[in-house]
Formats: sequence, C-alpha cells, structure tokens
Amino acid sequence: MAGNSFGNIFKLTTFGESHGEAIGGVIDGCPSGVQIDLSAIQNEMNRRKPGQSAIVTQRKEPDEVKFLSGIFEGQTTGTPIGFVIENANQKSKDYSHIKDSYRPSHADYTYDQKYGVRDYRGGGRSSARETACRVVAGAIAKQVLNSITVNAYVSSVGDIELKTPYHQLDLSQTETNDIRCPDVIVAEQMIEKIREIRKEGDTIGGTVTCVLKNVPVGLGEPVFDRLHAELGKAMLSINAVKGFEYGSGFEGTKMKGSEHNDLFNTDGSTKTNYSGGIQGGISNGEDIYFKVAFKPVATIMQNQETIDKDGNTAEMQGKGRHDPCVVPRAVPIVEAMAALVLVDYWLFNKMYK
Repeated sequence: MAGNSFGNIFKLTTFGESHGEAIGGVIDGCPSGVQIDLSAIQNEMNRRKPGQSAIVTQRKEPDEVKFLSGIFEGQTTGTPIGFVIENANQKSKDYSHIKDSYRPSHADYTYDQKYGVRDYRGGGRSSARETACRVVAGAIAKQVLNSITVNAYVSSVGDIELKTPYHQLDLSQTETNDIRCPDVIVAEQMIEKIREIRKEGDTIGGTVTCVLKNVPVGLGEPVFDRLHAELGKAMLSINAVKGFEYGSGFEGTKMKGSEHNDLFNTDGSTKTNYSGGIQGGISNGEDIYFKVAFKPVATIMQNQETIDKDGNTAEMQGKGRHDPCVVPRAVPIVEAMAALVLVDYWLFNKMYK
C-alpha cells in the first residue's frame, strides 16, 4: 500500500489499523531546538478521542501518546520523531457480521478489489482512527508555528447552520460545548439534532470552518503547489470529507467582479477578504479561512441491502460503537492537517527563499 505519507519537508508517515495493537507515526524533517509541550499535544488528542461526550462514539480509548525518539529534555533533536498510540478498547467481534459482506459507502469493497484482502475489524487501515496520528503531528506543527493561530469550529450539522461570519464570533467559546460550535444557542440546536438522529439509528453530516491567522505573506507556490490546492488535498484526505471551499467559495460565483475584488489599503492589506487570504496560490497576509464538508457516517443502525464477496444479495445492520455525526471530533483533525500544510511551506520558505 502506497500513500501513507504527507508533506515534503515536514513529512508524516503513519501506520497501524483500527483494531491492531497500536497506531503510530514517524515525523521526518522537524527542525531541532523546538520546545515541545507534551501536555498541549495530549490536549489535542483529548479533543479528537472517542468517548468524550454522549454525541460521539462510545469507544473508550485514552489515546495517550508515547514518543520513542526525536525529543530529548523537552525539545526536538532534529532526528525523526517516532510515536505510538496503543489501541486499548478493541471489540473486533462487533464486526464479525461483515467479514464476508460489504458495508454500503465504506471502503470495504474497494479495498477488497484492490488488495485482495481486507481487515474488516473497524475498517482496518481505512478507519478514521488513523487520524489520531495526524493530530499528534499537527500538534507539533502548531508548536513550530507558534506565531500562527489555527482555529476550527463546527459551522453546520444537517440543515442547522451557523451563519455568523467567523470574524464576528468569539472563537474562545468553541470548546465550551460538546459540538464545538462557538455560538452556544446554535450549538444546542445542533446537539439536539444529533440526539434525534441517533435515536433513529441514523447518521448526519455537517461542516467545519477553519481560520488561520497571522500567516506570513509568501507561503505557497504559484503553479501546481498552490497553497489552497495543498490545503484542499489535506482536507480531502480526511475520512468522510466530501467538499472543500476557501474564501468566498461557491458563493463567490454569484457576485460580480466589481463586488468580489479585494481592494488594497496603502499598507498592502485588503479592505475585504473574498480571496480567503490566498492570491495566485500564495498567502497575502490576510486571514485564511475555509470550509470542509463531511458526509453522514456510513455505518447506520438500520437494515440495509448489500452484497457479499461472492456477489450475492445480503442484508446487514450496523453494530458496535459509531459516531452519529463526525464533525465534533473532526475539528482538531482539520486544524492538524492545516498546520501540517503551513509548516511544510514555512520550512520551504526558510530553506529555499
């Protein structure tokens, strides 16, 4: 299997399966001398881990990170950073009913067709549990980029949408509720929606908005390695993501050029920011903001028609512990992937510009 690494200079390679002994990763290219706050890394893991509230999967994993190399006396050494996260709460028997059948809209069928074998326990390598490794690496990237702030929040669940622009929100309120929405009134509506959907044995999707502040001018390359293209790739690599837009996004198609153009101030800043902080593939110093769309979780607690490995019609119903909506736990994953993109370009500029 190829494609287990992300990044060019600051490169993360991950390994492990959902119900194996452990998952983990190796970070190559992290500069030396970076002071590492291990408690901040664990806090990021706690934001992503299962079982943290009543509206997410009830799988109980401590998700404690054990670093094997690359950090000495509280700072990076410049050598590869190896880490592992033990899987402490596997219930592989929950998946015995799909051993010979394919779950609709999962990776079961495509994995089996491509590799001729699949780990059916929780999806194996295709499980979103792999994203815990990304959160570890992203937490370290944030500490390398200590002057840049990366804040994501849930902006919609189903048809319940937070319509207030990000710059009018108090993003410090994001972590005050289980859904991670900075508007507490809308947050409660979202939570109630997820509760209703869960009672039906169904799932629902939503969106996560991310804001990057204090990004220096000049990150990104103007042709194939555009900053927004790499952000889009990063977000679309996250499980269940179906869409990515930055700046004005699709709403910009409804505007005229005279309305959409970001006019300059004398100091080079812009009066508006429909460009989303990126012009010509390069950061322009304004806030970078984008939205990520997550589909409803494919595993539902209702009967569905499917096929088995021999092509026979079968029926199945989801079992075990699953998220009714992924967006609350996706917030730190979105932040982590954004930080990995930024740190890679930031190091590139330092090395080659």
